Amino acid sequence: MTQATTPAAKAAEAFERLHGRAPEGVWSAPGRVNLIGEHTDYNDGYVLPFALPHRIAVAASPRADGVMTVSTMGDDGGLQEADPVVVADLVPGTVKGWAAYPSGVAWALREQGIAVTAGADLVIAGDVPAGAGLSSSHALECAVALALLGLAGVDAERPDIARWVQRSENDFVGAPTGILDQTASLCCVEAHALFYDVRSGKPEQVAFDAAASGLEVLVIDTRASHALVDGGYGARRAGCERAAEILGVPALRDVDIAELDQTLVRLPEDLRPLVRHVVTENDRVLRTVDLLRKGRLAEVGPLLSGSHASLRDDYRVSCLELDVAVDSAMAAGALGARMVGGGFGGSAIALVPVERHDEVERSVLAGFASRSLTRPRLFTAVPSAGAGRDR
Repeated sequence: MTQATTPAAKAAEAFERLHGRAPEGVWSAPGRVNLIGEHTDYNDGYVLPFALPHRIAVAASPRADGVMTVSTMGDDGGLQEADPVVVADLVPGTVKGWAAYPSGVAWALREQGIAVTAGADLVIAGDVPAGAGLSSSHALECAVALALLGLAGVDAERPDIARWVQRSENDFVGAPTGILDQTASLCCVEAHALFYDVRSGKPEQVAFDAAASGLEVLVIDTRASHALVDGGYGARRAGCERAAEILGVPALRDVDIAELDQTLVRLPEDLRPLVRHVVTENDRVLRTVDLLRKGRLAEVGPLLSGSHASLRDDYRVSCLELDVAVDSAMAAGALGARMVGGGFGGSAIALVPVERHDEVERSVLAGFASRSLTRPRLFTAVPSAGAGRDR
C-alpha cells in the first residue's frame, strides 16, 4: 500500500476537497481478526485478537458552532454526506443508519464530560471490508473517538476509550456488543496477538509470528453480510446472562470446566449449549495462549477447529457459507479453521502451512462455486499496529 492510497491519505485528500482546507489531523484504527475466543467477552472471559493492516481513517478539524458534519468516501471516491447534527442535542434514537456510529461516539464522549460540543468536521475513508465480521464499525468508532479526543486535547487511556466506544454502540446505536473489538482496535501491537482478560482488564501482548513458523492465517471473507443489531446475537447474550443468574455466578467465566457436566444439569435444556460453548471456549483461549508462549503455533490448529464446531453446534451462530469455508480449507490441508466475529455471516480464518496456500485457496473457491455461493474474498492476515494518529 503506497502512501498515496492509504486510508489516511484518502481521508485527508477528501477533506481538503470538500472543505477547502487541510484537516487539523488524521486518526485511524484497524479492523481485527480474533484468533480465538468468540462470545466470551460479554461473559467476563478471555479473548485473543490481533489487528489487521486494513484501517478506517478520519480526517478532522474543529468547528465553533456546535455542529458535527460527517462524510464518508465510497469505493468510487465519491463522498456521502450525512445530515449535520448538533452535538449538544444528540440523544439515542435521533440518528439512523451509518451516521449513528460517529454520532454515538460524540454522544458518549459528551456524556463523559469531554469537550466535544463545539463540533467538528469529519471525513472518513477506509479499506476494512464492511459486514465481513472484521469489525469495520468498531474501527470507525475508535478512529472517530481518537479524532474527537485529539481535537479536544484529551489524552485518555485506551481501556477507557474502549468502554466509551462500547457504550456508544450499546446505548446509542442499539447493538449489544461486548468490548473485544474496541479493545483490539485500540490496543493491539504489530506482530502480536492481544491476550485480554475482560474481567480484570489486564492485557498481555503475546508474540504471534506465523510466517516465522512457516504458517499463515488466511482470512476468508464469505461476503455473507451479518448484522448484530437485529440478529440472534442479543438473544444469545441474554441467554448467557440468564444462565449466570440461575447458577448464582457473576458471569459464565466463573464456571469451572472441570465441573461443567455437573453444572449443565442445573440449567434449562435451552441454555446448556450456550454455557458449554462459553466455558469450553475460554479453556481453548487459555490453551492457545500457552502454545503461543511456547512457540508451538502449529498445535493451535485443532483448537481453532474445536472453536468452530462449538460455535456451529452449541452457540448456533454459523451459516452455510462459514461452514463451507471451514470444511473446504480443512479438506485441502489447513491445520485448523473457524468462523470469526459475531456470526450469522462474515469471515472465517484458517491456519495454513505457507506451501499449502494455493491448494487451500483453490479448494475454498471451488467449494463456494459448487454450491452457487458468492465468490469469497481471501487474504493473508498480518498482525498489525493498533489505532493512532497518522498525521
